[in-house]
Amino acid sequence: MIARELITGVYALTAQDWDRKRFDELVPLPEGTSYNAYLVKGSDKIALIDTVHPSMAQDLVAALQQLGLPRIDYIVANHAELDHAGAIPAVLAAYPQAQVLANAKCRSLLAAELGLPREMFVLIQDNHTLSLGDRSLRFMWMPWVHWPDSTATYLEPDHILFSCDFLGAHLACSELLADDEPRVEQAARMYYAEIMMPFRKHVVRHLERLAAEDIAMIAPGHGPVHARPAFILDLYRRWAADTPQPEIVIPYISMYDSTRRMVDHLLDRLMAEGLKVQPFNVVELDSGRFASALVEASTLVFASPLVLDGPHPAMANAAFLVNALKPKVSHAAIIGSYGWGTALAENLQPLLSNLHAEWLAPVIVGGVPKEADFAALDGLAARIVQVNRAEGV
Repeated sequence: MIARELITGVYALTAQDWDRKRFDELVPLPEGTSYNAYLVKGSDKIALIDTVHPSMAQDLVAALQQLGLPRIDYIVANHAELDHAGAIPAVLAAYPQAQVLANAKCRSLLAAELGLPREMFVLIQDNHTLSLGDRSLRFMWMPWVHWPDSTATYLEPDHILFSCDFLGAHLACSELLADDEPRVEQAARMYYAEIMMPFRKHVVRHLERLAAEDIAMIAPGHGPVHARPAFILDLYRRWAADTPQPEIVIPYISMYDSTRRMVDHLLDRLMAEGLKVQPFNVVELDSGRFASALVEASTLVFASPLVLDGPHPAMANAAFLVNALKPKVSHAAIIGSYGWGTALAENLQPLLSNLHAEWLAPVIVGGVPKEADFAALDGLAARIVQVNRAEGV
């Protein structure tokens, strides 16, 4: 880790986790990730904003020491999750005079996770301003992006927003700034899908608050810094908006090729109408790519054979993920084949209670699909085309 100067007296301390493949044993990291801390020097006080993953705590302390700091007065904890707060004990050991600043919820979480005594914290309030001398920090509570304690810190008069998890990206890279926007967009979209999409309504609310601020730079807790804030803010506004795009996502699985033949037929009909369609075999589902595809999709079609009168367990897992992510799809359908049990839709649809979509008529066939079954799939395809065009998506 090295300290790199963003502007005079403001440093980014970025711990690159190049080889990490999965976050929280859940989220795929095709390009690794980073854990970002920031140091702000005022004329009177010095503040460290967030820390890093505990595995890189000593790297952070070494980078701070290389700056030759006389002291650190404040450690701002924007968020209690350990990839941002886990190095607080190591920083306190090196700079014991530092005070830890956090909101009440964050304090409770940190006291439980790190064993820090509650009396060592200084509580911060929403819109509270802390003077560093010629600079000041203003704290903006932003709960549920993506934990209840989430806070952003705004540096005045430099107009830098330290947004922690909000507006970030799981992306390990040597560049300090998000200049490679296509690459950053891909990483940021997957990050949004997996972490922020379940809290879309809160995202919209916090974006509205930020619209009133003069922001020159966004410094997130993961990924590169945005010297062009409109880039990431505009993406978030589009992703979080209620209107989906004409994109069809089809999670599927097939045991004896019958369901696969149904999926292929539906794909052909939808592609012939010019719709964007993305199938995902759920046997070895890439949950990152799948979640990213859900961000703006208008329609979901679940395709599964029946196992013991219900969906295949792998499809049930995919449905659980969809339900947790709460995408903004407007329509959904279920197709599949069965041997003896027939209750696919009846047992799959209840797993998707968070999916506020209109359910189209299912197409469930016995054994190998026949001419009448393909005709029913043609009808489903026509209906999908119709509802997408009617909604103007």
